[in-house]
Amino acid sequence: MSESVVHLAQGPRVALRHFGYADADEFTARARESRSLHHPWLFPPDQPSAYAAYAGPLIEDPTRVGYLVCERSDGSIAGFININNIVGGGFLCGALGYGAFAHAAGRGLMSEGLGLVLDQAFGPLGLHRLEANIQPGNEASIALVRRAGFRLEGFSPDFIHINGAWRDHERWAITVEMRD
Repeated sequence: MSESVVHLAQGPRVALRHFGYADADEFTARARESRSLHHPWLFPPDQPSAYAAYAGPLIEDPTRVGYLVCERSDGSIAGFININNIVGGGFLCGALGYGAFAHAAGRGLMSEGLGLVLDQAFGPLGLHRLEANIQPGNEASIALVRRAGFRLEGFSPDFIHINGAWRDHERWAITVEMRD
């Protein structure tokens, strides 16, 4: 792990850091290795040129924050958690997007990482609420947010366009008060 890596938060096994353009090779290699894990729910960039288009807004747009969940033991990227569509004012809300990579799946690393992201969201970012919109059959994703304390708030038919079709989603959310 590079001496220049800045971790925003650390747990026993993972650390959070922001996306960087230099992460393209590792991120896209992990995405290629994880296609069967992600399909049909998620399609992270698996080529460096696509990574730049994906990561750029997470690096430069103030309405988005991207976190890489990295293993503390060797610095490898275990997954990612993004807060998108951040709205201030009376709303103070953001929408989560996330994915584990195959080598890290089922090891509890994303649960630890999500806890650190919630601390960032409800601490330094000053948000009041986070939402996660999840396709009903994505049991691993539902289990992740359920473990973190999110509550099921509803069902949205034809909600998000993924892989060429409008997909139904369950709406899960957590507020700062639910973390106290």
